[in-house]
Amino acid sequence: MNTTEIYLIAMVMIFTIPYLIWRLAGTDYWAPLVVVQIVTGIVLGPGVLGAAFPGYYQFVFNPAVIQSLNGVAWWAVMLFVFIAGIELDLHEAWRHRRESGITAGLALGVPLAFGCLAALGMVGDAGWAGTQGRPWQFVLGIGMACAVTALPILILLMEKLAILRQQVGQRILRYASMDDIAIWGVLALILMDWSRVGKQLGFLLAFAVLGWAFRRLMRWMPERDRWYAGLIWLALCGLGADWSGLHFMVGAFLAGAILDSHWFDQKQMDLLRHHVLLVVMPVFFLSTGLRTNWTMGGGAVFIAAGVLLLASVSGKLIGTHMAGRILKWQPGEASLIGWLLQTKALIMIIFANVLLDKQIISNATFTALLLMAVASTMLTVPVVAPMLARMKALVQRSA
Repeated sequence: MNTTEIYLIAMVMIFTIPYLIWRLAGTDYWAPLVVVQIVTGIVLGPGVLGAAFPGYYQFVFNPAVIQSLNGVAWWAVMLFVFIAGIELDLHEAWRHRRESGITAGLALGVPLAFGCLAALGMVGDAGWAGTQGRPWQFVLGIGMACAVTALPILILLMEKLAILRQQVGQRILRYASMDDIAIWGVLALILMDWSRVGKQLGFLLAFAVLGWAFRRLMRWMPERDRWYAGLIWLALCGLGADWSGLHFMVGAFLAGAILDSHWFDQKQMDLLRHHVLLVVMPVFFLSTGLRTNWTMGGGAVFIAAGVLLLASVSGKLIGTHMAGRILKWQPGEASLIGWLLQTKALIMIIFANVLLDKQIISNATFTALLLMAVASTMLTVPVVAPMLARMKALVQRSA
């Protein structure tokens, strides 16, 4: 069979297997389709399918097919991060800056500290750190991975729970938006390469100048042209960031973050996010699964994932409870917000992919982080749904 035919076999597997599991097993309550797709990517990777059927794995996922899939995956995830950047509502966060700053700071800072402590126990063991990463990059990267909240997945889950347009839902979006800025800022710091600092500063300076000009251009354009111009801007920012030594994903986020969401029709934005998730992101999930590795031994990877999950969940809940005491929230409010901010899935996986690309973490650490992200996201709806049933008055009250 030629490469095209084998590539299409891989595409059939990518779209068929997770859909059948999701639909026939009725997993939507505890594992939305996006989570099933991520888990399926792990199963189709070298750690499971490759170990059970090495000949078939090598036949389907040969280097030519993987390279083709990676090209689709790169563009898919750039689009997804670009949309996440556009959807940040920093004006609203600034309007409620005291409440948002305290909550976002504690909800990010406490799990970051817990994750860094967990990483300190890993950094001394060979096999966890990447070959190109310094210890501080490894520790800070793991800590931030434990603190991440996936804004796009949070939106999807709050839509499912029917609280996205409620006041509590909008508050949670403000907190997650501020944390998103911090996450990408820390990633840029981790990736700062002092041997290429001139290039990186040059990129940031050029981005500031061109970003100012592009914003003026977007205000002048009719909406139908803004979408196409935005894609050109996305590709240019990704190229500049990658050329300078930062990752193309940092460029994709910056490309969206400087654009105002009200320049675009919200229904079309929601549809675009939906279609990106439907059409191309499953390819990214598979390419992520192909990176999983169990060379440290399955037991060690699962133990590491469990420790990181504990650091993430406990840190996020302690952080939101501290914020609740300072801001005098109603009983139960801190737990509800803490569990909703627990959703990691895509953004944490994207974050970990960047760390793996730059060889700051090893494949084994990446696998542990992937398992932690899936577990934390799967916990969200089963824990939050009963809370919402008991707290109807809180959800419906005015901010």
